[in-house]
Amino acid sequence: MLTASTDIQFLNGVGEKRAELLKKKGIDTVGALLRFYPRNYLEWKNTVLIAECPFDTAVCIKAKIVTKIEKVRIRQGMTLFKFFAEDESGRIAVTLFNQKYLADRLNLGSTYLFYGKVGGSFVMRTMSSPEIREESFMGIEPIYSAVGSLTSKSIQRLVKTALSSGIPLTDALPETVRERCGLCDYISALNNIHFPISDSALGQAKKRLVFEELFVLQTGLSFLKKRKRSLSGYTVERNTLEEFKKLLGFTLTAAQERVIGECVRDMSSGRAMNRLVQGDVGSGKTAVAAALCYISASNGFQSALMAPTEILAEQHYKTLLNIMGNAGISCMLLTGSQTKKQKEQIKAELKDGKIDVLVGTHALLTGDVEFNSLGLVITDEQHRFGVEQRGTLSSKGNNPHTLVMSATPIPRTLGLIIYGDLDISIIDEYPKGRQKIDTYCVDSSYRSRIYNYIKKFLNEGRQAYIVCPLVEENETLDITSAQEYYEKLKNGDFKDYSVGLLHGKMKPKEKDRIMRDFSDGKIQLLIATTVIEVGIDVPNAVVMLIENAERFGLSQLHQLRGRIGRGKYKSSCILISDSRSADTKKRLNVIKNSCDGFRIADEDFKLRGPGDFLGNRQHGLPDMKIADIFADREVLRLAGKEAERMLTVDPTLSLEENAGIKTEIVKLYERLNEN
Repeated sequence: MLTASTDIQFLNGVGEKRAELLKKKGIDTVGALLRFYPRNYLEWKNTVLIAECPFDTAVCIKAKIVTKIEKVRIRQGMTLFKFFAEDESGRIAVTLFNQKYLADRLNLGSTYLFYGKVGGSFVMRTMSSPEIREESFMGIEPIYSAVGSLTSKSIQRLVKTALSSGIPLTDALPETVRERCGLCDYISALNNIHFPISDSALGQAKKRLVFEELFVLQTGLSFLKKRKRSLSGYTVERNTLEEFKKLLGFTLTAAQERVIGECVRDMSSGRAMNRLVQGDVGSGKTAVAAALCYISASNGFQSALMAPTEILAEQHYKTLLNIMGNAGISCMLLTGSQTKKQKEQIKAELKDGKIDVLVGTHALLTGDVEFNSLGLVITDEQHRFGVEQRGTLSSKGNNPHTLVMSATPIPRTLGLIIYGDLDISIIDEYPKGRQKIDTYCVDSSYRSRIYNYIKKFLNEGRQAYIVCPLVEENETLDITSAQEYYEKLKNGDFKDYSVGLLHGKMKPKEKDRIMRDFSDGKIQLLIATTVIEVGIDVPNAVVMLIENAERFGLSQLHQLRGRIGRGKYKSSCILISDSRSADTKKRLNVIKNSCDGFRIADEDFKLRGPGDFLGNRQHGLPDMKIADIFADREVLRLAGKEAERMLTVDPTLSLEENAGIKTEIVKLYERLNEN
């Protein structure tokens, strides 16, 4: 007897070869096939008269073939089949491209249903390669993404076989949740998501399956958060924030003070802190990290701060050393480029408890890095580290307090998902004196004027960036190559200036050398890719030119722009784009008119969806099979509310009615661990 866990190979109509194709797509069981949802639907039930068909819109028409099907060979490998069809209102010209199998099935004088986009003119409407069905065919037809050589039709048949095989299916959602949220049962949802009997039934099915997907995710994350909160951590007995403030050469903003206060409350609660600090570029996250390291050291515990690059780690180290060096708090730097002797000495002192704060890169993760009393773990630009890497560092202590920092503003809706297992603090205020960056959007006809504008600042002793999307020329895309661009400028418009090149394909040591040279002023103009998105402060850099700006997400453009305006000088960001797309202009105007990273992130989310934010697997979340986090945000909120309700009543998910959800959560995290 077939079950949801039966190997897909044993479903009637599959076999070994098809099973191999399906498994490459992650469809390894019959249950996985049922969760392979249609990407679209064709609606055959509502037909439109030919004369009333809107142009460039997919519609269904019912029409009789009134001319013989004409075969036209236009070139080798390309044959057209042309004919006219008509209804009571008019005639339409139909063209099939290389579809002999379909043309052979059509008969002169017979009536068919045609589904496709209408083109042509009011004089003669046209339809190219439409879907065609018998006149009697009515209803809503699912369209699936092809799996190798398996077409949508083939997958349709397999799904129909699976649904009609009578396999036992368990509804994971408790009946009380379904009733409270007005959701249909699982079997009805599966039947109507694949073969809907009506628009209403399809809507109900989708709502139910979207809710379940988001509910399992939110319940799982809330479960993790509650479990983490139950872990005991060292308790801060001495709040030395006032002492720390005296060491600073500046005054903390109200936002910095608020966030530090939230962290200290966590660290004083007796439970392990698990908190994310989100702050726009230049908002002062490092000062927050420094305050917590100081408080931790004052309470007899060590801190670790991990950064994604050596040069960023060095910058953090220097900042912490300047603040705490005179207060008797020992700070040290550990990176991969240090000598063996240096590393061994640092590791020995760390193990003996002589180092209070250790700053470093991935070098902190090696097995021979042992702390004496690790109480606080901080990761900067946390999206650059995988979940496992952050866990490895934390495992070097006994449930240390954990702080992750990000300069990438995440829309609140998405933040609830990505960071569902963390408490969130936001630094939403800039330090005094931070310069506003002027942003301009122009086309490439301005390039010579922009070069002269850059030269003006270079002649005054300032520095500049030019950012390109790619490292090497791509023949299929008209995108400026950083390598080629560098050679052109170095030997052309900027031959009298010191020009450097930085891109992701360089070796780490070479990247660090280039960034140091730029930081030290040895390089005046830096041609770079997005590798500078996470970079160091160069207060002397005052101009950034971004080529092919339409190729970047808004949040990424904002991140890049944040590399300038770090000092006392007025700064400018210039976006070049020759795109005539109205959407592109709308997106770039968001950047032009706002410096608020969180507003920009929200707009980016609305315009582009979650792809930019979820594109990096480092967040450790599953791909959504049916839910759209932005479009389904109301369902997301409902799912979150129900998840909290369930865990309040049943914190360990031990009640029988919640067994199905617990099973789904286990499956979810098994899949995540495999990735």
